[in-house]
Amino acid sequence: MTADRIDPREYVINDDATISDIDLETEEFTLRDGRRLTDELAKELAAQALDEIRRRNLIPGRKSLSGDGSHSPAIRVRVPAQLRRQAENRAAADGVTLSE
Repeated sequence: MTADRIDPREYVINDDATISDIDLETEEFTLRDGRRLTDELAKELAAQALDEIRRRNLIPGRKSLSGDGSHSPAIRVRVPAQLRRQAENRAAADGVTLSE
């Protein structure tokens, strides 16, 4: 991917826009920044736009522990302070959060 990021919000297709296919090898199309659009660059820009859209639409939370996509139930327990510290230390050593 290129270092230049494209913000999909900057590109709005109005109702009066004409959309058509072009052969980028024979027809020249120039981006606002002056770069010529090639098939390779078009694929990179499309991937960037999809990545950005997916990033914005992420749903918070973790994957299902059941493996089938269903909600994983959570439980809450009370423990002595020493056991909590041990659990926190173990989680830190394993590189995970306490809830994991």
